[in-house]
Amino acid sequence: MTNSSPRILGIGGGTRPGSSAERYLQLALSAAEKAGATTTFLGAHSLRLPLYEPSAAADGAAQQLVEELRRADGIIIASPGYHGTVSGFMKNALDYAEETRSDKRPYFSERAVGCMAVAGGWQAAVGTMASLREIVHALRGWPTPMGVAINIAEAPLDSEGTCQSISVVQQIQLMASQVVEFANLSTHRQL
Repeated sequence: MTNSSPRILGIGGGTRPGSSAERYLQLALSAAEKAGATTTFLGAHSLRLPLYEPSAAADGAAQQLVEELRRADGIIIASPGYHGTVSGFMKNALDYAEETRSDKRPYFSERAVGCMAVAGGWQAAVGTMASLREIVHALRGWPTPMGVAINIAEAPLDSEGTCQSISVVQQIQLMASQVVEFANLSTHRQL
């Protein structure tokens, strides 16, 4: 392998900067960095994109997202749970992966994807996790064995962004380390 560290792209959050999903994603990216990765974070500010249209020219923010997807060796996605599934905001961002359909590595091919679902209850968190995994499969990605469904009522964040649940922190660390490990093993990385 090359001496470079794997590039992990974090995509997530809600329409509000500093949302719980965005803050949990930052915890996951910090864990990925501790596991040896270089990370890029695209949250609320970066994901305010026009509705995806296959025939429309991508604007600057959308082009940045597509280029980061192309460079990524692994991806971590954090979506809030909206009515039991992925938010429209996140689904629209993920739809831009269609712009990579003709690439050598289309969509999320050959990349591990860590999925995180953040909601105010277990039903919404688990439903959102299932939706994320289905989307990742549809985009030819490899969902990591560990996915993290977070019920924010049982795993609150303090004002500093520290998760108050040790078990959730451990799950996030395991998921992030799996993304980094699989990125290191990916066949597309040069020997």
